[in-house]
Amino acid sequence: MVKVMEQESVIKNLRKVLKNMPNDWLNLTTHRLDIYEESQAKTQFLENFEELIEKNKLHASALNNLPTAFDYIRLGHPLSCLLEWSIAGLNNLPADSLISFGSKMAPILAILRKNLFEQKNTRILYKNSLPIFFNSEKLTKVYGYLFTLQKIDETDTINAFEGSTVLLSQQNKLSDFEVNSNIDFILNIHDDLGSILIVNGQQNEHYISEIQHVRRRETIAMTPINSFRGLQAIIGEQIKQVDSRQKASNKERVLASIKEITETRINPVVASSGLSIQYAILMGLIDHAFEEHKGKKIKIIVPPNCYGGTNDQARRVAACIEGVEITDLLVDGGNDMVQSIEQVLEQTAKEDAVPYIIAEIPTNPRVEVPDLIELKAALSKVRKTKNGTHAVKPVFILDQTFCPNIHFLGDGEILSSVRALSYASGSKFPSGGKCTAGYCVANQKAEPLMQKITQHLTICDNEATALQYEILAAQLPSMNTRIHDAYINTREFVNFIKETLPEAKINFVSEELAEKGFTPSVFSLDLPTKGNTDEEREANKRILNHKLIGLMINEIPNESKYCVSYGQLKGCYWTIPATSTQGTTKEGDKDYIARVALSADMDLNKHKEVFASFVKNI
Repeated sequence: MVKVMEQESVIKNLRKVLKNMPNDWLNLTTHRLDIYEESQAKTQFLENFEELIEKNKLHASALNNLPTAFDYIRLGHPLSCLLEWSIAGLNNLPADSLISFGSKMAPILAILRKNLFEQKNTRILYKNSLPIFFNSEKLTKVYGYLFTLQKIDETDTINAFEGSTVLLSQQNKLSDFEVNSNIDFILNIHDDLGSILIVNGQQNEHYISEIQHVRRRETIAMTPINSFRGLQAIIGEQIKQVDSRQKASNKERVLASIKEITETRINPVVASSGLSIQYAILMGLIDHAFEEHKGKKIKIIVPPNCYGGTNDQARRVAACIEGVEITDLLVDGGNDMVQSIEQVLEQTAKEDAVPYIIAEIPTNPRVEVPDLIELKAALSKVRKTKNGTHAVKPVFILDQTFCPNIHFLGDGEILSSVRALSYASGSKFPSGGKCTAGYCVANQKAEPLMQKITQHLTICDNEATALQYEILAAQLPSMNTRIHDAYINTREFVNFIKETLPEAKINFVSEELAEKGFTPSVFSLDLPTKGNTDEEREANKRILNHKLIGLMINEIPNESKYCVSYGQLKGCYWTIPATSTQGTTKEGDKDYIARVALSADMDLNKHKEVFASFVKNI
């Protein structure tokens, strides 16, 4: 039992923090990578935070200078870390054993996934009734997870079990835990805020990183506003309940905006993040294939060097489910997407497998667009199996985050005649960097798939939150204007770099593609380098990348950020894909080039001036 004095100390310090915390803790979706060390995610932030407590320096400027807790808000942020830290302190537990989730189901999935690979039994205990979203049949038949369910009356009667015991607690008080040595994981569920998971005991510490990775790839941490509300509840402040009518109204506006932007007619689906919606898409399609194409292999066809989250998640899904396999799709750096799709689909047809293709248009980070007429032809082609029967037609899953304004799926548009889905990460253009929520739309041909996708979004409890719907409702109507204006700045900056440093290789859309509507505000920059060997040239180029980014951040600190994102309302963002978005990509497929993202609201002349000074000194 934690001493009352220690509890009072936690609450006293929380009051100071909530009074003095930086506004960015509530409002940012991405964090500065220049003050972030991935190997010390969360721990470095908390260690420095505890030093401030010891020195009694919990003022705004000190809090603002704390090292970044996580590289991306989807995985975690200062307020989720503080919520975990405070609940740990109130229960005399180590802070790393607590993990917050926006989802009430994802932590259960994370434990089941780990135990699937360890071939370990899982017992799930609950009082009164199971959560409404708990779908035992789908978890077993589609996700491949095995577990037993047991209703209990009191926790002190729980006996030992050969395997993992998970206790579900739907008490709506996140900070009160019923810890018992026979319970391995305790999940406190709050109807509005999400959930808090305790990993109990040293014997279960090896689960922590695996559970964190599920939070990184298939869902999100508890959002900043919900973490803040959870902290308010801990210090005894009254928290405002979610207005269900307002949420429904905002959701209706969001769905209408997405349909107008994409020129599609089927109701979209909105999730807590881009990867949350991608997970729902994959699991929904796999469920559909199990029912419609019994016994056939499922091929998830994905570029090996695309955004690391997409790549990693697809491979993680395939690793869990028998009959699901990954096939590489070479689309970038000299490879033609259409030719690669032709080759992969011919092979998939021979194997009589079910093909699901995930691809980005434009590609990331090289910003390439395939011949769309040829792409349509490749996807439409009737193929035969080796036995002469008709092969299963592909589903094209388009990551449209770079250019969400293009009408790929509308009636009469280029991909309207093939089964196609499109999705976008909401932390980019849709929200202007204000929230992570992502969405998925379908053309008429893919309409039957949306019911499954919606069902699996519900199973994972990954729908967008009330505030996310509110933010999207406010930001989506201006999205296309922001995309246009950001492109104007980007084109001007690209042209300036070409004039100032003609030896640099720039990956960006052509003027011709821009006239067709492909107006991204992201380009990649391959700087000229020196050296006698390939290794020397590569090493020098990487040094130059960091030198350029460092200069931009130091000279224009209010606008230039070292950050993985784009589509924000203001400023300029710089990153190196190989060390950020491609973190889990195979080394040989990584891109050690600079990726630059511009907004509509920035001092472009100042950026030109700093870049010109960089060129003079290389």
